[in-house]
Amino acid sequence: MTELITPQGNYPVSAILFDKDGTLLQFISLWGSWGECFLTQFNRQLEQRGLRFPMQHLASLLGTVHDAEGRITDYDRNGPLAMGTMSDLYAILSWQGYLLGLSWAEAVVLVDSCRQAADAMLERSRPVRPLSGLVPFLEECAAQGIPLAVVTADETAAAESHLRWMGIRQYFTAVIGTDQVERGKPFPDMALLACQRLGVSPAEAAVIGDTNGDMRMAKAAGAAVAIGIAGGMTAGQAAGGSPAVAESRVTATADADGNGQADAGGPADTAGNVQTANAQSVRSLLPDADCVVSSYAELGVMI
Repeated sequence: MTELITPQGNYPVSAILFDKDGTLLQFISLWGSWGECFLTQFNRQLEQRGLRFPMQHLASLLGTVHDAEGRITDYDRNGPLAMGTMSDLYAILSWQGYLLGLSWAEAVVLVDSCRQAADAMLERSRPVRPLSGLVPFLEECAAQGIPLAVVTADETAAAESHLRWMGIRQYFTAVIGTDQVERGKPFPDMALLACQRLGVSPAEAAVIGDTNGDMRMAKAAGAAVAIGIAGGMTAGQAAGGSPAVAESRVTATADADGNGQADAGGPADTAGNVQTANAQSVRSLLPDADCVVSSYAELGVMI
């Protein structure tokens, strides 16, 4: 059996299951683009019907952080865009249209039109980029003959496209989207189906993901190890809010002593405290992970 090497120790595994968004590809590169297009279309179509969505609530719809120009710069790893299914996202937007006065049927048609526009934009621009160190790790796994699978909250057809766009589809024996199972994450269904397709026991499989939903899925399936990857997580994500606010909050905490006075330890001490605070915040978002790594460079495999 192959050994999966992690900073917290080695785990014997026969297969590795990967989440897709935020685990294989950079989340904002893909879903930031999609979300911006989707929300812009949603707001535009509401205005064409004489309705207006409160812009101050726009970010809360999908769990996104926006800059002054409305671009999505960050996201909540425990929010709908990160953890929900596509059906969840469509239901959220349809409900908002209904609350603003549309019939449910009108709201569903409007949201479907927005989805088509956002999907067409993705097909044209293909804004997908792999996480740092991913491809060498996949090549290492392939060289050792470790079967790999993708388990994603996205739909299978879309996931297949994204993997092809990145040029990594050939590494995976199976791609399991949420449309193939009755229950999505954090339930174990996708992991169990992936293991069945790979011909391995769940107890011999590792799961790598970027949300606690991935970690809980792994635990529910009885996986050998649940590994959280936090390489794309900003200080804002770690603290569960706006990056700028989170960084200032962490820095202020690091700079103050027990009496609220400035710490005289100097820049090096402050940087160390900030890093510790950020690491603790990252860990708090992945409480069910057996170990958390910042990049694939921290992982390896050997026979």
